[in-house]
Amino acid sequence: MRCRAHIFSVVPLVVCSLVMAGRAKPPRSEPPNKKPKQSAQSHKYVRPTDPSLYVGTEACKTCHEELYNAFATSPHLVTTIDSKLDARKGPEWHGCEACHGPGKEHVEGGGDKTKIFAFKDVSPAESSARCLDCHQSSHEQSNYGRSAHLQSGVSCTDCHSPHHAKDTQSLLQESSPKLCYSCHLDVKAQFVRPFHHRVNEGLMQCNDCHNPHGGFERHQLRTVAGQDEVCYKCHADKQGPFVYQHEAKIEGCEACHTPHGSTNQRMLVQNQVNLLCISCHSTGGNGAPPTPSFHNQANEYQACTLCHTAIHGSNSSNVFFTP
Repeated sequence: MRCRAHIFSVVPLVVCSLVMAGRAKPPRSEPPNKKPKQSAQSHKYVRPTDPSLYVGTEACKTCHEELYNAFATSPHLVTTIDSKLDARKGPEWHGCEACHGPGKEHVEGGGDKTKIFAFKDVSPAESSARCLDCHQSSHEQSNYGRSAHLQSGVSCTDCHSPHHAKDTQSLLQESSPKLCYSCHLDVKAQFVRPFHHRVNEGLMQCNDCHNPHGGFERHQLRTVAGQDEVCYKCHADKQGPFVYQHEAKIEGCEACHTPHGSTNQRMLVQNQVNLLCISCHSTGGNGAPPTPSFHNQANEYQACTLCHTAIHGSNSSNVFFTP
């Protein structure tokens, strides 16, 4: 009887399990012909290699003489010189068609614009892929595929003009920093503050600190040897290593300084030195040594760096009194 009762108690569970299994939806499968969405980094231009599809630069010059004359004075002219092309041989790497693709159908169509590649008619990722096919081998441009600019929809031709450049070396549409300011208006405002890096004066450029083509640091910042912050490229005396290191430097220079410009001397983030220091050295709860009790923030204690002169680091004093 006990065995029969046990069997009757198990049967409903088995039936319930079978019913639930029947109702369970099978895992969804993607249609066999559906292609994954391409990201901005995944575009790549594949050059047709059939020589019969190409007409040569002289054919382009027949209709586009003005563009050709500008092209003839630009660095891209090397694409018409076989001896300068190294391993890139063939008409697909030559002259106008190296960028715009095969021109035979365009010519036979009487200048049909739909038969030639036009940079203004495609996405930033697709147009940039044309440029990167040659320029990605350069260390300077190798990270553009993952750059903040491309991810924000900025293509190569938004900054560079192959035919009407105002800067002949880099083919920029506008000289620096005007070109950068056309988008980065907040940074433009920072550079007119009383204390600033001398970008507007022409002594520095934005790309001295930033790589506009991308990188692995925040804000596309460059680095110096040892992968330290780019600030040490000029301020090498602050880099160290020191026997006694100011640990605020672990957070980076921006923990204390505003890099583009500030209303405070030395481009500090606070207008009083002591307020900046006690933002860390108050109670000691954040790991920084607390301010001594006799530092009552009266006038004689408001200029911390009068005593702590080696504030970036010292080889002789653990409280940064001497270098």
